[in-house]
Amino acid sequence: MTRHVSVAVIGAGPAGMHAAIRLRSHGLSVLVLDEQPAVGGQIWRAVETVAPTSTGDLLGAEYRAGADLAGRFHASGAMYEPQTQVWQIEPGWSIFTKRDGKTECVRADQVILATGAQERPAPFPGWTLPGVLTVGAAQILLKTSRQIPAKPVWVAGSGPLPLLYIAQLIRAGGKVAGWLDTSPRGEWRHAMPWAGAALLERAEIAKGLQWMRELRDAGVRRIRGVTALRALGQGQLQTLEYTTANGKVERVPADVLLSHEGVIPSIHMTQALGCSHKWNDQQSCLVPELDEYGQTSKRGVFVAGDGAGIGGAKAACVRGEIAAIGAARQAGRLSAESALEHSAALRKQLHGTLRLRPMLDALYPPRAEIFAPSDDTIVCRCEELTAGDVRKAAALTPLGPNQMKAFTRAGMGPCQGRQCGYTVAHIVAAEQNKHVSEVGFYRIRPPLKPLTLGELASLSLDEDLK
Repeated sequence: MTRHVSVAVIGAGPAGMHAAIRLRSHGLSVLVLDEQPAVGGQIWRAVETVAPTSTGDLLGAEYRAGADLAGRFHASGAMYEPQTQVWQIEPGWSIFTKRDGKTECVRADQVILATGAQERPAPFPGWTLPGVLTVGAAQILLKTSRQIPAKPVWVAGSGPLPLLYIAQLIRAGGKVAGWLDTSPRGEWRHAMPWAGAALLERAEIAKGLQWMRELRDAGVRRIRGVTALRALGQGQLQTLEYTTANGKVERVPADVLLSHEGVIPSIHMTQALGCSHKWNDQQSCLVPELDEYGQTSKRGVFVAGDGAGIGGAKAACVRGEIAAIGAARQAGRLSAESALEHSAALRKQLHGTLRLRPMLDALYPPRAEIFAPSDDTIVCRCEELTAGDVRKAAALTPLGPNQMKAFTRAGMGPCQGRQCGYTVAHIVAAEQNKHVSEVGFYRIRPPLKPLTLGELASLSLDEDLK
């Protein structure tokens, strides 16, 4: 028999856990579906087991704080199913999942998507070589098993995450060969309009300054204004090539390279559902259009956390609660007046947590180079298509990303465009002299996750769902 719940929450990170706790306080039945083996999301990954250990100490107090939230979540009475992938959502809302080789359909009156963010795909020549991975991937290894590279690593990129990870790596006993800082020079001028926000959020600024002190004390070499990054090697990473701010091309030996160019909202589920999206110029990505409670253009579907727009862990927590209040109101557990009353303080808190975001967006904008890779750069990892392949197809006729998919297979691999979608859209826009927001994004088709015939055959549906 198909299970039925009041609200299905997809994702058990900060937003998902806060949403579930708030929903349960209003007496709603809640099912939390999560791909990971334990709660926490990326920011608090493995927090329940790691927080009490020495690794938890080096990750910091903000990481360890996630353990308290995890405890409150488990005590809330929400049903929690880890290692469960959602591969389709249909109006109604019917949520199709897979776990341990079996599939199931769950019915929910409402859905809260708390799927978070992903690292911005930033292709460069050699980024698919063994030995090259993202800073986020390296941080996962550190959090889950305290794995650190045996040899000194190079870090290339910009934004707060490389700073944080390098500081954590140093505390864990790791070695850093150097930091290739790709932040555009002079961007601090663009951030000046938000200097007042920096004063109001002194504690957040102080954290960044503390990380910088740790890097200086450890003697980490920082090379500013890096462009034209290339990873070179036969079968594995062996050499890095880059251009310095003065135009000089440098080559250095390398065993491990960690890259990062910011994060973007995960929009695959909202795209698949046909929710309305808009272009965010500050973060150079699409975000779902939401009402004051985080509800999308599809009634009964809410988005909470970084999937609603990059804001960080604190903002994700608040957004989760606001979305839950919206769902409770729609379920008849709160009147419109009560919902406004319950959410007023949360909205004020959210405004405060997002106060510094415009300044960070101005300081660390995605570089134009990310969206215009050289012809020899692989942009679709799944199908091994280069930027040159995409440009040749785009030059033949005025195609959009979806026609480009049919012509080249870009976006048809297992990641379904998560790694190449924005790059392909930018290349198409450049060939057509359009803004990228005008050319659109891939249409996302089910299944959202790879599905075997055996898993599909295991699905049992009630008559009303067939």
